[in-house]
Amino acid sequence: MALVVPLHHTLPSLPLLGRSPISTPTSLLSHKTKPNSATIKCSCTSSELSESEPPLRQVWKQIQGSNDWENMIEPTMNPHLRNEIIRYGELAQACYDSFDFDPHSKYCGTCKYQPSQFFDNLNMSHMGYTISRYLYATSNVNLPNFFQKSSLGTVWSPHANWMGYVAVTTDKEQIQRLGRRDIVIAWRGTVTYVEWIYDLKDILRPPLFSNDPTIKVESGFYDLYTKKEHSCTYCSFSAREQLLSEVNRLLHYYRDEHISITITGHSLGAALAILSAYDIAELNLNVLQETKSIIPLTVFSFAGPRVGNLKFKERCEELGVKVLRVVNVHDVVPTLPGIITNEKFQFQRYVEEALRFPWSYAHVGTEMALDNRESPFLKGSNDLVCAHNLEVHLHLVDGYHGKGKRFYLASKRDIALVNKSCDFLRSEYGVPPHWRQDENKGMVRGRDGRWVLPERPRLEAHPPDMLHHLHQVLNNHLLGHPLETT
Repeated sequence: MALVVPLHHTLPSLPLLGRSPISTPTSLLSHKTKPNSATIKCSCTSSELSESEPPLRQVWKQIQGSNDWENMIEPTMNPHLRNEIIRYGELAQACYDSFDFDPHSKYCGTCKYQPSQFFDNLNMSHMGYTISRYLYATSNVNLPNFFQKSSLGTVWSPHANWMGYVAVTTDKEQIQRLGRRDIVIAWRGTVTYVEWIYDLKDILRPPLFSNDPTIKVESGFYDLYTKKEHSCTYCSFSAREQLLSEVNRLLHYYRDEHISITITGHSLGAALAILSAYDIAELNLNVLQETKSIIPLTVFSFAGPRVGNLKFKERCEELGVKVLRVVNVHDVVPTLPGIITNEKFQFQRYVEEALRFPWSYAHVGTEMALDNRESPFLKGSNDLVCAHNLEVHLHLVDGYHGKGKRFYLASKRDIALVNKSCDFLRSEYGVPPHWRQDENKGMVRGRDGRWVLPERPRLEAHPPDMLHHLHQVLNNHLLGHPLETT
């Protein structure tokens, strides 16, 4: 078994940081067991995999979408693909499980755990990833109902929100199983509030990633990705700058290996996943300078909205960005924006190009449409929040075997996870709604007998060598495309 590699050994520019405690209802997480030692085991194999099924390391490029998942979802769901969708969904779910939503905490809006102990605290060390950096965005953009802010006067940051992370596989057994070293980017979305989609300005604008002004993306997503706040330590660089510099660093560090870049996110995080994937591809950041070989770039999107116009969709396809969109047909978010003119409209190209209609949107990639009413475990309600929930999507993926086929759980994924942050399981299963929370809501009892919210170690804002790698991106890839926005 491979030993967990300390962060400062694997990725020398980042220090090994401290650990924060967590308590999770272990009885409800029986499908995963936290290792007793610093060894890593992969649990992403399903009993459904037959002996005739080739190992993942031999077919990983197809699983990552090299053939746009042709014959892998229909007529029969490929078991490797199911496992990988769930695995990347869990990496996206980790953004919710680690995020501090508590407005009574001065740390509201940040991650509860230090990077070095992130996966340990979430009982996910078996996945074999190591966090290389956290991603932050300024909350001073026009998405008022998305950001979480503390109600207290003294806070960790008045302008920043934690938005996700970049991680890389560091376990040798996991790398061998996957067939490559995987760089994963996970973006945080919104778990309880679907009305944020109606807060969008619904204005399309050209991104500064290319010289083609006809390629346009939704301005709220673009602002969240590119804006910065110079007075804020965490947002002095935009989320875009943080991401591009880190991807450049990791690709350089592992340039002699087989590598993949996988981006995942739920809800608004799915929009950021597609936008950042397009950015990486447009800048040729996934093309190794020495060999000119192209690194596979894949997005696993969950319950995501439309991001850009038809030209944006077509450009993503030209660049080879592979997107698998997992949606629930009863979820409203994937139907927006572009409710009038979208990819289903026969004359979209004419309306967009000839009439220059300003609200023309198109989904990118391959859609995997699921239906929560096909699961015998779920209520028959029309609750929009439950229909949008990420754990519900993962439950539906586990039970999906092809259109019209019987729903049954292939990997026996714990159904209690459905109610982690919603109320969608039938009452006869006896699982309380919204059950996941820290023990005593994070309060600890001190030596004097008083209960307090403990102080947390300060999170690192940016790696010390970030500016160096940002300049490399600027010099080697941008070639006249502006990096910063005002």
